[in-house]
Amino acid sequence: MSNSVNKLRVLFVDDEAAIREVMRIELPRMGHDVTICEDGQSALTALDKITFDAAIVDLRMPGLSGWDVVDHINKVSPETEVIISTGHGSIDEAIQAIRRGAYDFLPKPCKLIDIATVLQKVADKRSLQNKNYALESRLKSVEGPCQIVGETPPMMRVKKLIEKIAPTDSTALILGETGTGKELVARRVHDLSTRASMPFVPVNCGALPENLVESELFGHRKGAFTGADTPRKGLIEIANGGTLFLDELGELDKTMQVKLLRFLESGEVRRVGDSETFHVDVRIVCATNRDLKEMVTEGTFREDLYFRVNTFEINLPALRERKGDIPEISRVLLKRHLKKDSIPQDILSQDTIEILQEYDWKGNVRELANALEHAVILWGSAIQSDPAFFDSHVCWFDCNQLDPGHGREDIAGY
Repeated sequence: MSNSVNKLRVLFVDDEAAIREVMRIELPRMGHDVTICEDGQSALTALDKITFDAAIVDLRMPGLSGWDVVDHINKVSPETEVIISTGHGSIDEAIQAIRRGAYDFLPKPCKLIDIATVLQKVADKRSLQNKNYALESRLKSVEGPCQIVGETPPMMRVKKLIEKIAPTDSTALILGETGTGKELVARRVHDLSTRASMPFVPVNCGALPENLVESELFGHRKGAFTGADTPRKGLIEIANGGTLFLDELGELDKTMQVKLLRFLESGEVRRVGDSETFHVDVRIVCATNRDLKEMVTEGTFREDLYFRVNTFEINLPALRERKGDIPEISRVLLKRHLKKDSIPQDILSQDTIEILQEYDWKGNVRELANALEHAVILWGSAIQSDPAFFDSHVCWFDCNQLDPGHGREDIAGY
């Protein structure tokens, strides 16, 4: 990970030329992007064009005062952390600053170490907010530990490839049929990387509203379009320092493919409505069940984007290609559905296992999970008290009637 995780977009407003010149040099040395303004009016102009992470504002200036700038920040960019700086500080002004939503209050002359410290606190707060957002998104789905179940040769090859890819920052493309566990593999790549403590943000590109894809990925400033009543971080920004998982990549239209390619090449993001870009440090892992090579030939997917996301390719086998893993996968899923720490090893008889292995599972692990969940709902208590009960009723559950598209994607990460 680069230092861009702690890199802030800082607005510095002060009417003293000497102080502005020092900050023009020192703030970039601290690792931040800085916009310098000499008065309140120029600060308002900058705020209408750029979304800042932090603003260091002098209170006493000719023309518009620092309070006017603070009020404008609260109106157009309430997520910007305001740090008040003044040479005429008093307890009353400090209290007023906090009441107006200021993050901190620094009396002049400000020491560089104090400025660096307060900006680091803002960066830490931003990082924690991103982690919390990512965690909330993750908890909305029903998921257990990130474990990849399977010891057959095809899955052992996948596991070894994950172990080689994970420590790098290279992009990866996960290919496989619906329900083969692409998100689970992406999570495993993240968990084994140096970014494991940072956010893992999954995005289903096919589920994003067409008119809001850019806003969802890159974010927007307040008033950028009808309905943008508040500023919003994009999912790429939320993943800063961590991993962004773009599922169903093939569903993005050509316009968004261009914008995604630009981000992959530059690492820079521009919120909708902003005029300036900023850098984020994100690892990209993509997945699709579509044939991207064929889409490139047809002209529906950009060739340059294909090569950019395909640094490493992980091909996931269909469940019918690794039927030897079905018994263990089934036990893991049953344990989860039954909400038990452990289940009898013989909960599935050999006859039951053979029935499960004879079916082709066109919906892969997701379809198997759906079938087992169905059985648990119908016969849960009986399964727990009498393992043979499941065996006697498995034939009732006609696998051929299952709809592979109706399985719950969040079950076991598939």
